[in-house]
Amino acid sequence: MIVIDSITKSFGSQKVLHGVSATIERGEVVCLIGPSGSGKSTVLRCINGLESYDGGTISIDGVKVDNSARSIREIRRSVSMVFQRFNLFPHRTVLENVIEGPIYVNHVKRDVALGRGRELLDRVGLAAKHDAYPTELSGGQQQRVAIARALAMEPKAILFDEPTSALDPELVGEVLGVMKSLAQEGLTMIVVTHEMGFARAVSDRTLFLEKGMIVAQGTSREILSNPTNERMQDFLRRVSHE
Repeated sequence: MIVIDSITKSFGSQKVLHGVSATIERGEVVCLIGPSGSGKSTVLRCINGLESYDGGTISIDGVKVDNSARSIREIRRSVSMVFQRFNLFPHRTVLENVIEGPIYVNHVKRDVALGRGRELLDRVGLAAKHDAYPTELSGGQQQRVAIARALAMEPKAILFDEPTSALDPELVGEVLGVMKSLAQEGLTMIVVTHEMGFARAVSDRTLFLEKGMIVAQGTSREILSNPTNERMQDFLRRVSHE
């Protein structure tokens, strides 16, 4: 479904991606792990058109991701993204945050969007919070609203960029629980994460990035339980002690 072929990316003189290639099948959950600065988030942003890439190609269901406005509009309709810092509109209620994309991007009728929005908030356990504002919610609740907002676009895939790293430890479980249910329903997901337990239990494959390159990959249980790459072994030891 998503084909990443030899993409490169530089910020000024600093090259951050060195020919990254990967294929994500429909319904597959893939985790990207690695140290800070390894290029994980940049890969996601290139897939969603938030960053342009310098070389190589990315395609989603046969549609090439490029810098044209038409391509980006099409990609944003089919791929949603959940960010580390939620990025909710503070001046809009929870329900208004969820329905904005469907109404203004997908041109869904307001009454239809409202009904769907309430269903999605119920799905992430926030049916009673539809009239609340983001500042009235905990971080975990805000992130669950962000997931409902992503689902409201009825995407073919969702990209998660460190969705739990800004949360207090006691709130991480509620967000991971929603993500696990989405994986069980067969949603295509690419997840940048440091939650190794989630990666091992839920994802189909894990890719380990180091200095802008994929240096190890395999089924999540195999690669996380018995890593053969020395750099990955060191990374996993450090993460397990954090």
